[in-house]
Amino acid sequence: MDHSSAHLTEFTTEPVEMKGIESQFTHQEKESSLKKSEKLMHNKEQQQQGAYYKKLGEVIKGYDEVILFGPTDAKVELYNLLSQDQHFIDIKIEVEQTDKMTEHQEMAFVKEHFSKK
Repeated sequence: MDHSSAHLTEFTTEPVEMKGIESQFTHQEKESSLKKSEKLMHNKEQQQQGAYYKKLGEVIKGYDEVILFGPTDAKVELYNLLSQDQHFIDIKIEVEQTDKMTEHQEMAFVKEHFSKK
């Protein structure tokens, strides 16, 4: 995951299915807001990042164990938000720094991580 998109990979015995969630704060949105004012851009970015993390949180509520990984600090920001919310108290959430990966590498990473358990 990063600040603009997250790939959701469920570890099952069936073929792995990936879903994606995108942030609404695109590069074009940033430039458009920045032309109006920097403060407006930052407010809009925070609102849309919050909505993005909320969508991810709604998906995470359906699991007992989750690993957040990726090349940016987005995973840590999401983890910090979730760890402050009582809805996630019984969900084991781990965070791991990784390089940017292809979808196949992501699937292999998830499979390896949960196969160890």
